[in-house]
Amino acid sequence: MRTGTPGFVPARLTEAREARRIATKSALARRLGVSPTSVSRWEDESSDQTPDHSALVRLAGELQVRPEFFLRPTFHSERPTFLRSLASTLIRDLDFQKAQMHWLQEISYVLGHYVDLPEVDIPDVLDGVSYSQLRDEDIEEIALRLRGHWNMGEGPCGDIVALMERIGIVVAAIPMNTTKLDGLCSWSPIDGRPHVLLATDKMSFPRRQMDAAHELAHAVLHQSVPEEEFQANLRMIEQQAFRLGSAFLMPSSTYPHEVRHPSLAMLTSLKERWRVSIKAQIKRLADLEVIPEDYSRQLYKLYSAKGWSKGEPLDQHWPVPTPKALRDSLNLIVENGVRGKADLLSTEFTISASDVETLCGLPRGWFERDVAEVVSLKAREDMRHPVGQGAAEIIPFPDRRGST
Repeated sequence: MRTGTPGFVPARLTEAREARRIATKSALARRLGVSPTSVSRWEDESSDQTPDHSALVRLAGELQVRPEFFLRPTFHSERPTFLRSLASTLIRDLDFQKAQMHWLQEISYVLGHYVDLPEVDIPDVLDGVSYSQLRDEDIEEIALRLRGHWNMGEGPCGDIVALMERIGIVVAAIPMNTTKLDGLCSWSPIDGRPHVLLATDKMSFPRRQMDAAHELAHAVLHQSVPEEEFQANLRMIEQQAFRLGSAFLMPSSTYPHEVRHPSLAMLTSLKERWRVSIKAQIKRLADLEVIPEDYSRQLYKLYSAKGWSKGEPLDQHWPVPTPKALRDSLNLIVENGVRGKADLLSTEFTISASDVETLCGLPRGWFERDVAEVVSLKAREDMRHPVGQGAAEIIPFPDRRGST
């Protein structure tokens, strides 16, 4: 029989520790002033020890969550979380991003009780075949089919994040404090809705477009991939996502026909129109065999020599769009008096106000601001008639020369 706090969920402690980038149980134990063995037992699903009330309160304070956080079930999905890279990324960073994804799914679940998010509109483009059977030409065709399904035309894309929210994908953008990962995609274990978490670090509009298109590609192609296949076929899965994301942003039916002279100057000009990075355009032209491999290498070398790896021309030419669906949902709930801010924090959300604000794209301190009271004004009786009805006297003004 467990001792301590009834209903304590060990996986929630692991999740909160990872969300705060506390790499080890020993590190958390030092912060709490308890033995590492205690924390290890609290995180062990098979252990019969859980923190008592005093320790629970200290845990909540250190990890910036409410004590009730540890009593609610996790949002862990059996489907894999699609990440760009595993080998070169610190485990601590991967764990942080997965924990933030779980919190995003939890926020989405809460808000879904009060607002109707758009229905998921992701067509089945695999036609019964496995993702592993797709050829490059299949992916090119899928990109055109998606554009047709979503009425995108065949020209430059608009805001991909706005498109993703329109078709029912929950999107958030947060600082990840690492350049190793630009985004991740996962499906909610509750409703199967895809969720995407994008990085805001060193962000430009073209980079945001490609990152979002890449995660959109995972949502389209890989929603049925089991965890073991994801680990084994990571390279293929990532290559497919890059190919589909690029093909979606630069469709084969139109983009290559605008490349008259594949030079860096020409690609800079095309960046103004297509809003895709120069580096991504070089890769796209090589994939489509518009330019040979040796010429693409020359372009990459010249690209690096110009120092564009640290920042391309026009990168800051456009503002970076932000997700709006969760932010607008919370504003709608509060402004219509459905639930108050303090009420939401004390009953619905168990993570901190700043966490909710970050994941929902709300301004910092939003939960502390009072909601402006809207006062309905009633028109006076003598103001009900529009101008032009009834008697009116026109008073002429003298002109500047003194005549009337």
